[in-house]
Order: sequence, then C-alpha cells, then structure tokens
Amino acid sequence: MRDRILEVAGEVFAVQGADAAMSDIAAAAGCSRATLYRYFDSRRSLQLAYIAIVAKRISVDVRAALRTVEGREAKLTESIVLALREVRADPALRAWFAPSGAGATSELALSSEAIAAIAPGDAMAWVVRVIVSLLVVPGGSEDSERALIARFVTPSVLRDVHDQPST
Repeated sequence: MRDRILEVAGEVFAVQGADAAMSDIAAAAGCSRATLYRYFDSRRSLQLAYIAIVAKRISVDVRAALRTVEGREAKLTESIVLALREVRADPALRAWFAPSGAGATSELALSSEAIAAIAPGDAMAWVVRVIVSLLVVPGGSEDSERALIARFVTPSVLRDVHDQPST
C-alpha cells in the first residue's frame, strides 16, 4: 500500500503541486486518511519519501546515461545537466518547481533531511542546492546551464572533493 500511495501521490502532485492535500492523495489512492497516516505521519514525511524515491530513480537514470561520458569533469557536469533534464521531464516534479510552489518546494528540497537522503557529503549537498536553484531560476538553455556548471560548479566540487582528507 505504501508504494501505491507514493505512486498516486506523484500523480496528484503533478496536478496540484507539492502542497496537495493529504485527503486528495488518500482519495486518489483509494484509501482512508487514517490509512494514509498509518504509512506517512505527515504531509512532510510523504513528500520526503516521494523525493527519496524519485531521487533514486533519477540517480539510476543519470548513472546509466553517464556510461559513455569520459573524464571526471565531464561526468560531473553532465550528471548535473542530466538531473535537471530528468526533473524537468517529470510532471510531478515540474509542478513542484512551478513559480507558484517553488518557495515551499525549495524549502523542502533543501531541508537537511532531503539533502542527506539524496547526497551524502558537503560537496554533493552543494550540488543538490545548485540543482534546486537552477530548477527554481533556470539559467536559460540547457547549453548555457551546462556552460555555467562546467565553469563554476564542477571545478569547485572537484577541488573540494580532492582537498578532503582520505579516511
């Protein structure tokens, strides 16, 4: 039932945005609100669970697409560009980052819980913040975003990762 709720939540989010009512999600899933709250104690916990599932799917897709990309710099830059493309292609996530809901979505996406689930480590957490920023305020075309990422983000992240003491 949990998986069904998350699947249906994505459909509801696509129409209503991230702040969809729990009662609407329960109705769409064909369950009572009590059943919904048995699996998710709050709208925030449902949203975080949805983010975790979608982030995992996007991560798998990005890794698969990167198999043909050579070089650390190119892989990091393209991984960010591909993640942006994947989020923008998903109707539910596109609704989350629409201007009307971008503030609340950004707060949720940038919460420490969400970032920890998506990207362990300071450098990767910063990458998630860059991605959220570009989703809320796009940098023009994909090529212009790629150029910005390659110039400013990739060198900083790789330098930070390289400068970390090994354990």
